[in-house]
Amino acid sequence: MTTYDDRASLTDLTATVDRVRSSVEEVIEGKPEVVRLSLTVLLAEGHLLIEDVPGVGKTMLAKALARSIDCSVRRIQFTPDLLPSDITGVSIWDQQRRDFEFKPGAIFAQIVIGDEINRASPKTQSALLESMEERQVTIDGHSYELPSPFMVVATQNPVEMEGTYPLPEAQRDRFMARVSVGYPSADAELRMLDVHGGPSPLEDMQPVAHAHEIVKLVEAVRAVHVAEPVRRYVVDLVAATRTHPDLRLGASPRATLHLLRAAKASAALSGRQYALPDDVQALAVHVLAHRLLPTAQAQLNRRTAEQVVQDILQRIPVPSASQSPNGIPVSRGPSAFGRPPRSL
Repeated sequence: MTTYDDRASLTDLTATVDRVRSSVEEVIEGKPEVVRLSLTVLLAEGHLLIEDVPGVGKTMLAKALARSIDCSVRRIQFTPDLLPSDITGVSIWDQQRRDFEFKPGAIFAQIVIGDEINRASPKTQSALLESMEERQVTIDGHSYELPSPFMVVATQNPVEMEGTYPLPEAQRDRFMARVSVGYPSADAELRMLDVHGGPSPLEDMQPVAHAHEIVKLVEAVRAVHVAEPVRRYVVDLVAATRTHPDLRLGASPRATLHLLRAAKASAALSGRQYALPDDVQALAVHVLAHRLLPTAQAQLNRRTAEQVVQDILQRIPVPSASQSPNGIPVSRGPSAFGRPPRSL
């Protein structure tokens, strides 16, 4: 339970997030919706999977976000010879103490960048499962808590399949959202030549927020109100993925929770103390699509998981203000993530 004024917290949140967003956008040109989604996942206590072709700035986005916050950062280059103990840590025998001493691995940081995560073996990938869900690591029967805030930002290339191991369903389900950076526009690419033509702007980046500020902002996001009709809307969207004829695997209950948390973070970033169906709609594809498995027939018909989620958004009725006991309005404005909400 928060002990400070919610209104002041949201004001602080907006100011802090604006500083972080401006800092990251100095490095990532022309992708404001991608930067906003990254911040949404951070404040929703989730993990982000960045998937796109090589050279579009996936790792740079993760590094820019990490360097904008004054917290511990570790980068893990995933390779086929990487071992689980390289990530989690290992117990080493201490001759002087005549006892085992735990040496923490790379996962013991507040922001962990996993570069090309699908190049490591499934055994090594599984080393992240406990830390991403329970925010702790268990070694030799002892559990070690991870610092707060804690976020894993992983990248992978979808087109290079040689020498890679596709993430299993359990691993993908741990990521709150997946985003594709995409190619920049011509103007953004021209500005990129000016900014990145000399020394990398990452070298001059300075933190604009502290870790303790992020922890307070996470608490403010937890306090965002979600009315019963909006919660029901989230449940209906996720449930529809489990019965859709084009899917052989729908979204899990964890996906329901992640979609709700992300919607609360989106509302807080917009300066609201309550979530709207617009927040859910804008995030549904990012949060749900990477967890879904299309059927063989859907793949033959070139139906993607993203298209299925869009179809579900069109079919599931959107709650209206009259359904809310608090009379919370339903916004009809443009989506903050670059797609207008569906007409009501």
